[in-house]
Amino acid sequence: MDLDEAADRLYGMVPGEFTTARDALAKETKAAGDAALAKQIKALRRPAVVAWAVNQAARREGLLDPLLDLGRRLREAWRTQDAEALAEAGRERSPLIARTVRSVRENAEAAGHPLAPAADLEIEQTLDAAVVDEDAAEQVRRGRLTRPLSYSGFTPAPVRPAGRAGRAGESREAERKPLEAERRRGEAERERRVKDLERALAEAEQAAAEAERSRADRAAEHADAAREHGRRAEKVETLTAKLARAKDKLEAASHRLDAARREEAGAERAARSARLRADEAREALDAARSAEE
Repeated sequence: MDLDEAADRLYGMVPGEFTTARDALAKETKAAGDAALAKQIKALRRPAVVAWAVNQAARREGLLDPLLDLGRRLREAWRTQDAEALAEAGRERSPLIARTVRSVRENAEAAGHPLAPAADLEIEQTLDAAVVDEDAAEQVRRGRLTRPLSYSGFTPAPVRPAGRAGRAGESREAERKPLEAERRRGEAERERRVKDLERALAEAEQAAAEAERSRADRAAEHADAAREHGRRAEKVETLTAKLARAKDKLEAASHRLDAARREEAGAERAARSARLRADEAREALDAARSAEE
């Protein structure tokens, strides 16, 4: 395994798995005897969520091809000063970027990791950089971004050879017009995207505020229920203790009742025996008196 293979493996993972997998791979590589490669692997940075989403789109066959092809045509039109090709590519640029942003988002959602609404602007800037800048296009194509990209330079205007200043000036002006129109379209599209994101943010914040109020209400209800439960549990505990004591007293009374019944039965037997003896003694006495007479 070399660094390219290691990077391809790691940047295909979701951000939450990246660091653990990277450190384990670096440790494994070092244990295998390649300390230099292990150090390079350890230096690989975890991708931001937007960078991860673009990386996954680059790994999905055909998803970014139209955009990267448009970038090649646009840069070639700048290089060759082909105003017609430049205008055509410029007209395709904004709608194609918008469609590709949606595709990147849908691909991330299909992978089980939906993106926040604010991610669209960073995806758009990254894709726009890939259209304008060849180095950015190569970074996107390789699928190993760690951060979103942006392009802050100016779109180059075609330059005509010296010696035909008048016609070259007119030509530059004619070719600058589609560039300026494309720039305005791009700015308008970005402004629209920013406004859409601002609305989405406002809606999300309102929903979050409502959810927080609902959570606070539920928390208050939970606290009331917990207090009521505590009071009831304490009362049940008290009554349970009283019931236990009453049961103990009832059991003691039952023992006493059983003992009294046994004692009563014994006393009854003793009384019958005593009455029997008394009757016998009376009869003997009567017999003795009769004999004397």
